[in-house]
Amino acid sequence: MPLDSARQSFAIHPFTGAPLGAEVIGLDLSLPLATADLAHLHRAHLDHHVLVFRDQHITPAQQVDFSRHFGALQIHVLRNFQLPEQPEVLVISNIQQDGKPVGLGDAGHFWHSDLSYKETPSLGSMLHAQELPAEGGDTLFANQHTAWDALPDDLKREVEGLQAEHWYLARYDELRQRNPYRPQLTQAQIDEVRPVSHPVVRTHPETGRRALFVSEHFTTRILGVSAQRSRELLDLLFDYGTRAEHVYRHQWQPHDMVFWDNRSLMHLAAGCPDHLRRKLYRTTIEGDVPF
Repeated sequence: MPLDSARQSFAIHPFTGAPLGAEVIGLDLSLPLATADLAHLHRAHLDHHVLVFRDQHITPAQQVDFSRHFGALQIHVLRNFQLPEQPEVLVISNIQQDGKPVGLGDAGHFWHSDLSYKETPSLGSMLHAQELPAEGGDTLFANQHTAWDALPDDLKREVEGLQAEHWYLARYDELRQRNPYRPQLTQAQIDEVRPVSHPVVRTHPETGRRALFVSEHFTTRILGVSAQRSRELLDLLFDYGTRAEHVYRHQWQPHDMVFWDNRSLMHLAAGCPDHLRRKLYRTTIEGDVPF
């Protein structure tokens, strides 16, 4: 039986006054991790929904290796923004080189949960800072457990048990009009992201907590109600889901690695001035079918 890796000394500090999130201090993700340390991180991720690993000087391969501790990795449909040597890594960047974008520049423009448009949406995502702008570039995270808890009882009763359609192309043309560098999809890519339906209110498979599971980016309609009522319900749920009391705003520091739970949260990129360079590497961990 192989020996376990040596344990590391690190601390996990919940963010004061925030509805979610904690920072991990003193852990080196470039080193092999002990089973007990991984279990500690897993528990903290479930408790806090966002873990911020400070000052991580790791390679893309090491990010992939760490991500795989939590499950199989999913490959994004926009494969032209993968790292060639590490296709599990999606480049998020506004940088252009030789007149072409090096990454997806408008990722996170609308509130969403990563890959909710797949039959098996993401468990979680990891984003590692490579280049950060001098201003802007924050990422906002909204706690969908507390959002569900805050719904009025009559609204809870109405949406409980309903299904909603999620579609990657829901706002794709709108994004392409804003960003001409966002590529036209091939038919094979379109076939890969056909609409799917998921519960409006999902149960976290590990904690049993309930959470809203709709987003302004990918959710097109609620099934089984009129188009008008679908729109009214989605507007209400989007409003409750992104209220300030549910939101943590992450202000990036150099070499941050952020790991969030897509089963518990939505997130949004706040944006930065176009002339300031921003580049991050994302890995996405496969989850399971929502229920």
